[in-house]
Amino acid sequence: MTAAASSGEYVRIKALAEQGVPQAQHSLGFKYFNGDGVPQSHELAMAWYRQAANAGLAHAQYNLGVMYQKGQGVAADFAEAARWYRLAAEQGYAAAQYNLGWLYAKGHGLAQDTEQARHWFGQAAEQGDPGAQNNLGMMYETGKGVPQDVALAVHWYRKAAVQGYARAQFNLALRYDKGDGVEQDGAQAIDWLRQAAQQGHGPAQFNLALRYDKGDGVAQDSVQAIRWYRAAAEQGHVSSQFNLGLIYDNGHGVPRDERQAMEWYLRAAAQGHAAAQNNVGQRHEHGQGVPQDYAVAADWYRKAALQGFPSAQYHLGLLYDSGNGVPRDESAAIDWYRKAAEQGHLRARFELALRYETGRGVAPDLRAALAWYQRAAEQDYAPAQYSLGLLHDRDDGPAPSVELANGWYRKAAEQGHALAQFTLALRHDNGQGVARDFTQAFGWYRKAAQQGHARAQLNVGLMYLAGQGTAPDMAQASYWFALAERNGEAAAGRYLREANARLGGALVPLPSVLAT
Repeated sequence: MTAAASSGEYVRIKALAEQGVPQAQHSLGFKYFNGDGVPQSHELAMAWYRQAANAGLAHAQYNLGVMYQKGQGVAADFAEAARWYRLAAEQGYAAAQYNLGWLYAKGHGLAQDTEQARHWFGQAAEQGDPGAQNNLGMMYETGKGVPQDVALAVHWYRKAAVQGYARAQFNLALRYDKGDGVEQDGAQAIDWLRQAAQQGHGPAQFNLALRYDKGDGVAQDSVQAIRWYRAAAEQGHVSSQFNLGLIYDNGHGVPRDERQAMEWYLRAAAQGHAAAQNNVGQRHEHGQGVPQDYAVAADWYRKAALQGFPSAQYHLGLLYDSGNGVPRDESAAIDWYRKAAEQGHLRARFELALRYETGRGVAPDLRAALAWYQRAAEQDYAPAQYSLGLLHDRDDGPAPSVELANGWYRKAAEQGHALAQFTLALRHDNGQGVARDFTQAFGWYRKAAQQGHARAQLNVGLMYLAGQGTAPDMAQASYWFALAERNGEAAAGRYLREANARLGGALVPLPSVLAT
């Protein structure tokens, strides 16, 4: 429209508005609201909307309600917004019915009332309003204000979804994924996820990215995963930002890029994502991609720790323990270890057990030590299993038991813990709490010896020398005695000479690197 035509249109509408024609008053308000051919003025828009609204024009009442709700041209006033929405809603105006339902659902401007929310959402939904259909679906899904009925929720989600309403498409995808209210169908779930994602729905983009990342229902495709994570991340979807950081940090499907990893971690951390804050703290603590700065690390750890993130609590405890970035404070360290331990953090549980066993920073308490070792041991942490075995071995401990000790030694030994392997070998060697079994003893000694345990190397040599638990083998005996001697077992030298003498003086070459 030309400027002259636009001006003429404005003059015509203004004349009709001044004559009291409600449609013209609304149209003039609309022009002022949008700055269409006139300087934008929310105040004048409201004035003309009000005249049309007072004349009973439903869409003017609705627009007036929106301006009160958003504080456009007037101070925000939910109660006044609700009043105008109701007038339009009672005339059957679907958008006003939806907004009035929303105000009832949230308790904004009037008392929260889920039944009224359902009523007005239902009115709008029956007229085909997709937002109301989606919200009605959510109410039936959760049983909020209505009897829970997941099948009916799916019914309303589908009505909105086929109209292209992204939130409903996402909700419908979740129902197909779980088989909740509908027969489970992974292909349908992904199809609805994709439709919502293509419309820019952040949670759908994130979920689609996860599928490609893990190869869940689709072929694993890191390029597609990154595409959808990035689309959601650029909208501020915090979990997508964090996952992008992980991808670039680990080089998962892309070249490893510390700069990009840090950028995405920081964006997620700035939004309060605790795991991202912890990762930013670790990078500053270790100087990974940034200058090492313990104080900055402590600040990021603290942000995450105060949100209850156990890894950050543990890391902050370590800084207080060492005095890096914060004043050294064993009491504060133990407090943070305890917070992390109580949430199941493995290393914090082990650290707390050590403190109670040794009395460092706390009063010695073997019963508390036993309890924390037990928790860490039950998480299959081999050092805790071995320490728990040692504590059960103590006659002055809270629960002496050779059988329990041997059980925990075995669990740790089976995970490759060299000290546990050696201890278990000794038990079988001496018949302490188990049947005496030289074959078992030899097997466990050898496992510990292969990890460089000098005493185990000596004992393996002795068993080869004596043919105890294994066939006699002077070459093997000589080999293990030589390793034990090199690793500091003084007695091994004498046995080495004996083994070599039995070999007829031939020396077994000692490897430069310990065999495994």
